[in-house]
Amino acid sequence: MASTLKNIIAHIQQLYALPEDLLQDFTALLTEESHPKNHVLLREGRVEHKMYFIERGIARAFCYRDEREITFWFGAEGDVFFSYNSYVADKPGYESVELLEDSLLYSISYKAIRQLFDTQIELANWGRRLAEHELIKTESCFIGLQFQSAIERYKNLLETNPALIQRVQLGHIASYLGVSQVTLSRIRAELR
Repeated sequence: MASTLKNIIAHIQQLYALPEDLLQDFTALLTEESHPKNHVLLREGRVEHKMYFIERGIARAFCYRDEREITFWFGAEGDVFFSYNSYVADKPGYESVELLEDSLLYSISYKAIRQLFDTQIELANWGRRLAEHELIKTESCFIGLQFQSAIERYKNLLETNPALIQRVQLGHIASYLGVSQVTLSRIRAELR
């Protein structure tokens, strides 16, 4: 199994290097899951019970507001996703997560990850680093939406994640940037 976890292991070790034996114990608890493109894995308004790691594929998190889908996150190989509200407060999540490609994921139950965090300080430290990393990404996104123009947000996306533009529908990217598809088309034309 470990050979098929290369993207996940790389991401885990990049966040916080775990000793090899602990990394093996952790990955042994992961369950492989394959899902097709357009599969909705997490649903808004539901209490979720699993954390997911993306080995292959891409996903987006979104909320429904005013009869529209608002995309606020993209994840790809190596990324982790879960419902923060469900994990932290055991309450329904505010997001849905859809797979945008056929995907290979690995999951672990919240119960199992909490047990690991309670008994293994190194894994608890990894969890803390994950939370810190996600907080920085969330803060950066929020600041971008508040203080950057649409063209600046698009340029930032091109710099930080150029492959995303090739793999994701423009409508999802426009939603993520907080603009209409027409505005995104104008921005792309300006930058050519």
